[in-house]
Amino acid sequence: MGFEQCICIIRVSGNLCTLTLFSDLPQAAGWLPLWQLLISVTAVFNSVQNFVTLKLTRKIYPQAAVTGLQARTFAVWTLTSAVVRAYAAYNINEKHVYDLTLFTYLIAFGHFSSELLIFRTATVNPGLISPVIVSTTSLVWMISQYDFYVKSP
Repeated sequence: MGFEQCICIIRVSGNLCTLTLFSDLPQAAGWLPLWQLLISVTAVFNSVQNFVTLKLTRKIYPQAAVTGLQARTFAVWTLTSAVVRAYAAYNINEKHVYDLTLFTYLIAFGHFSSELLIFRTATVNPGLISPVIVSTTSLVWMISQYDFYVKSP
């Protein structure tokens, strides 16, 4: 099942409009592909939020540090990560895709950790803890399952 088969379908029946985001879920074994898809969809919503408002971003970083430009730049990075992770959900057995996806979590972990511990521009709160937990969980999960999903030739 390829990422290209992941399509948005809107069906109108009577007064009811049904939105189906994915025609097929990832078919690879295990829960990791579904996790990648879930995190990807979550990241898309986070990207939209960063394009539309600064409200939630200001819960992570100091008010003065959060600008429209910074939020939109963060939105583009998050959207890029979402695309890589969605592609991985449907192509989890491809080494290059798996490796790139793993690095998106490493970069996210590095960013949030450095903002907290080195630059001191973030404080411990749910807005910061959530991406740290997701990136850490994903890194540990992907590293521990590497041989299962990426078979040696």
